[in-house]
Amino acid sequence: MSSERFLNDKQLKKLDRELQNLISRIGVDRKTQDEVFDRSTLRTFEKLISNQVLDILDFPISTGKEGNVFRGVTPQGKNVAVKIYRTSTSTFKHMQVYIVGDPRFSSMHKNRRALIYAWTKKEFKNLERLERVGVRAPKPIICLNNVLVMEYIGSSDRPAPLLKDVVLDKPDEIFETLIDFITKMYKKANLVHGDISAFNVLFYRKKPYIIDLGQGVLIEHPNAHEFLRRDIHNIVSYFNKYNITADERQIYTDITGQQW
Repeated sequence: MSSERFLNDKQLKKLDRELQNLISRIGVDRKTQDEVFDRSTLRTFEKLISNQVLDILDFPISTGKEGNVFRGVTPQGKNVAVKIYRTSTSTFKHMQVYIVGDPRFSSMHKNRRALIYAWTKKEFKNLERLERVGVRAPKPIICLNNVLVMEYIGSSDRPAPLLKDVVLDKPDEIFETLIDFITKMYKKANLVHGDISAFNVLFYRKKPYIIDLGQGVLIEHPNAHEFLRRDIHNIVSYFNKYNITADERQIYTDITGQQW
């Protein structure tokens, strides 16, 4: 056996030990372990740890269609959100709809792992755009392969709740803020979220934060305006429960200068 193979075997055993320590620390079930913490992902974590980006994963925050979010802790003791896109069970076809047609990823190879890595990078870049134009969202820190590290929104004991899980004191103000966010994304960041709803907005200290930017597309994308109409509809429909009425078509025209 070559020394190179011997070192690789030793590394794999070390990674397996680290995986078991990680799983026991954050208390995830076997299904999550198998779907999320494969060896390639663990190697990515090893690099993030060695580069002093992360120290530990603390606890699970959420599970989505394509990935899981955990709270992490940096070597300096700062809480961060760590999103891990699953490389084996992600909804591959769902992702393609949003990436194919995006000029930023025109040269991407269309295999599963490359697509998921591109999706992770895409969310990172979209979060950068929101930060530049003043739309509240988790600040991006770093992305590597299928792992995205970003600002943690929440208290020391629990993450911020989703908009769908809170009762708003001043719903009209939050509605106006979200429409303003959609407008800024389109006009200043040249971006459409593509899936904004009460499920993709955090509410913390009486302020909304946009999350889940992976599917966000540039306005040059062939489906951008269809996605924008859907975003507007989702927000207007949700706030109907607070007896807030708004003209979706007029909002769309105000944002784009085009007719619905």
